[in-house]
This record gives sequence, C-alpha cells and structure tokens, in this order.
Amino acid sequence: MTVELKYIIANVSDLAAAVAFWRDTFGLKLKFETPEWAEFETGPTRLALQPASAENPAGTWQPGLRVPDLDVKRAELTARGVNVGGAPHEEHGFLLSLFTGPDGAPVSLSGPVAKQ
Repeated sequence: MTVELKYIIANVSDLAAAVAFWRDTFGLKLKFETPEWAEFETGPTRLALQPASAENPAGTWQPGLRVPDLDVKRAELTARGVNVGGAPHEEHGFLLSLFTGPDGAPVSLSGPVAKQ
C-alpha cells in the first residue's frame, strides 16, 4: 500500500508569530490560515501549524501520512500491535485517525472518505 507524507505539523505556542516567522522571515508562501491551522506551499508535502495543546506541546512535530484505504491500514497496524486509537473522524473531506509512533510521538493517518 502506498503511504504518502502529506504534512509535517508543527505544534506552536503562538500561531500568528509562527506564521509570521515561516512567511516573512523564512519566505514560505502561505496557502491559507484559520484561527486553528495554517498551511504553507512546500511542494507535495505541506508545512502545517496548529496551536499547541496538552496532547501536542509547543515545539513538537507530527507527521501526517495518507493512505488509499484507511480501514485496511488501521487493521494492518492493529495486527502488528499498534494501538490505532478511536474510530476515524471526517475532517476537510478525508477520514482522519491518530496513532502513537515510537517514543510516544503522535502520527496523523488519513484516507479518503468511503463512497456510499
């Protein structure tokens, strides 16, 4: 199964300041920004920023992986002993799931919404 690295998500203490740094200081092109998310044009893999939280402390980073069939990949990971957490939820036209990688690092795993 093909797995694509779609996002690198930075958890930041100050979203506006982080956007300003990556846009104005570093020179990345801002794709869009909301109060809870900012995304930069960085080729096939996007740099995304989100406000830090207790689960995602400031200064930590999270990969965002995408697969063609989220249910199949979650079943495969479960069979290999990975705790894939709760059921996926729909977000921005994709199903989104979270699991914990090595050393407790959170990993975002997404796939297309199943067609009815």
